[in-house]
Amino acid sequence: MGPRTTKALRYIRPVRTSIASAVFGLACLMACGDLRTDTEVPEVDYASMVEDYVPVKLEPDLSGLSDRQRSILPMLIRAARIMDGLFWRQAYGDPEHLLAGIEDPDARQLVQINYGPWDRLGDNRPLLSGIGEKPPGANFYPRDMTPEEFAEAAASDPALESLYTLVRRSDAGALQAVPYHQAFREEISAAADLLRTAAAEAEDMGFRRYLELRAVALETGEYQPSDSAWLDMRDNAVDLVIGPIETYEDRLFGRKAAFEAYVLIKDKDWSQRLERFSAMLPEFQDGLPVADEYKSEEPGTQAQLNAYDVLYYAGDCNAGAKTIAINLPNDEQLHLEKGSRRLQLKNAMRAKFENILLPIADLLVDPGQRGSINFDAFFENTMFHEVAHGLGIKNTLTGRGTVREALQEASSALEEAKADILGLHMVGRLHAAGELGSGLTQDGRPSRSGGGAADSAVDGGNPVGNYVTFMAGILRSIRFGASSAHGVANAITLNYFEKAGAFSRDGETGTYRVDPDRMRSAVDSLAGEILRLQGDGDHAAAQDFFSTYGALGVEVQSDLRRLEEAGIPVDVVFLQDMAEELADSSNQPI
Repeated sequence: MGPRTTKALRYIRPVRTSIASAVFGLACLMACGDLRTDTEVPEVDYASMVEDYVPVKLEPDLSGLSDRQRSILPMLIRAARIMDGLFWRQAYGDPEHLLAGIEDPDARQLVQINYGPWDRLGDNRPLLSGIGEKPPGANFYPRDMTPEEFAEAAASDPALESLYTLVRRSDAGALQAVPYHQAFREEISAAADLLRTAAAEAEDMGFRRYLELRAVALETGEYQPSDSAWLDMRDNAVDLVIGPIETYEDRLFGRKAAFEAYVLIKDKDWSQRLERFSAMLPEFQDGLPVADEYKSEEPGTQAQLNAYDVLYYAGDCNAGAKTIAINLPNDEQLHLEKGSRRLQLKNAMRAKFENILLPIADLLVDPGQRGSINFDAFFENTMFHEVAHGLGIKNTLTGRGTVREALQEASSALEEAKADILGLHMVGRLHAAGELGSGLTQDGRPSRSGGGAADSAVDGGNPVGNYVTFMAGILRSIRFGASSAHGVANAITLNYFEKAGAFSRDGETGTYRVDPDRMRSAVDSLAGEILRLQGDGDHAAAQDFFSTYGALGVEVQSDLRRLEEAGIPVDVVFLQDMAEELADSSNQPI
């Protein structure tokens, strides 16, 4: 599927006048009983929608792996496949009957990409007739459950609020918690066996220990020991992220973790270039632009920054918009005790930069600033976004528990906005200190202006390349829509920046130009607002913040239409033939 010159706008991507309403108007849908309806979906151009995803092959270089390291890859991929099936059941249910009933191959492909019959890049609008609206709680909760019923039941049964339980009805109709390892016992057991088999062949003792503990975690629901072991790993060439991890799929309460997996190959050269930034986390925390009480927590000092190429995506991370960087674990206690690991997914990042961000810049960025856009700036912005997840505050100052508990469904989008802004804040500080701008990530491939990070020009102490690349990145990610925490976060940032004068839009050409000085001021100002919202844990204040900055202006809506009319993809779809062939092979050396 190559570039297209033009196409008709599809019903499925309606103009979003208020992303805030999508974020905070979800709970009422759960009170409506059976959400499957016979309402007809307007005619859909499925072939055009498939073209919103540019196909990219995942074919990392395995030549640096030993025979034993290669031999465990099929087992890891097979375990990841199991997570893929479990996510389907969490997001929708059993897909077999659904997929068998779809005759149009493009419609079937879209449903497979979205792990269900709702368009994740189109605010979860139905893709098929008779489906109805997607439940905000996906398949984690009964469809006829109300938020009030859940709150009353959870007061006497805390297990209902666990990250790792489904909520179901007993024979008597009462809400009850069903642990994942019981609900999916057969699949979990098979995945755990694969991890133990792989552990027996692992050369790196830290990786072996992690795989063994992760197998136990899957079978018991006790994930902290394996998370801790994962943080301790440093020298393993092959890595695996697996299990129920992120809570984005639960748009009702943001409490239920969804299954996913990544099989990763470490890029040791790039990882070595990033090592020096790990030790700077306490310094970054101290320099946050907010009052001292909102940065009083001390981040863990064992944080790692590493670069990887992805061999296989599965489950939550592969649904709709694809993840290009990871910051884990999400355990607040481990964050404070040890820190976290930030994994930059280099081949996935490169795919989005070349196939999506650069074409967007050619259409919407001021011609005089396009030359400042380069892959190193994109890499840096993404990397420090992940670093920023470890900054700020994890527990509210007001006794409302953790930030995630206090802000509920608002927590994910606000956290993503925080990471975007604090990441850009750190990039500015590092450029001013001379720590960036010397080809940090240059890998010999051309960037927009022909070089590496040196092309991220610094103007008056401002990293213009990073700012302009970030602006193009906002216009890329905002297209993910209100069903994505990242899409919502970028809408908020765009509106805040516009109000602060951080950019201007030429009315004749429809292009955006960054004002570096005002951008720097807006970054610090927005960072302070978000950190205070998180520290206070005030859900109502977060709602007001989203309402203020969640509405997209007419001009932005028009520009998003222009991107669609120009045939610029919204995201990538990974062709994982290499991994699939490995998984289907015998355990002979590859």
